[in-house]
Formats: sequence, C-alpha cells, structure tokens
Amino acid sequence: MVLIYSFLKAVTLAEHPKAHIHTLLAIPYNPYEPKEYGRWTMRGMVDLEYELKVAAEFWDFLGGTGSYEALLNIFEKVGIELRSEIDAYFAQHK
Repeated sequence: MVLIYSFLKAVTLAEHPKAHIHTLLAIPYNPYEPKEYGRWTMRGMVDLEYELKVAAEFWDFLGGTGSYEALLNIFEKVGIELRSEIDAYFAQHK
C-alpha cells in the first residue's frame, strides 16, 4: 500500500509540481463508539488532530457532511431486510 501511495504521489507531483499533498490515516469504523477512538498505539505516532480521521470524520471528509449518517442508515436498512439470510449464513459457520 505504501508503494502504491508513493507512486501516486510521485505521479501527482510530476503532473502538478506545486500540488500540496497531505497524507492521513483513516479508520472507517470506531469500535469504541460512543467514546472517542482511543487506540494507545496511535498516540505519539501521528498528529491525531491533522493526520487521523475516524468514522464520521472520515466518511464526511470523503462524501460531504452527513455521509456517515447516510451510510449507517443504509447498513441498518439492508441489515433489517437481509436479517434471515445473514442469520442463516452465520448459522452455517458455528
């Protein structure tokens, strides 16, 4: 993944030498919800305010304000509609 990113960054800079490229870490889901993401391994490794986007901050960054809530609503709706199929699938793998 780092190699791919480095290649894309190089291509972008070759085509647009004055481009400002910022890297960040993104975690699409916060397992600590409703608490803030608190993984101890992140502290001191990255600037949490500028280099880490978790859950709503990540999805809203990609898709605009409200994207995270929209995704949650979609997952809930699909989960309700497919509940019996999901349960049957996991029952096979017990």
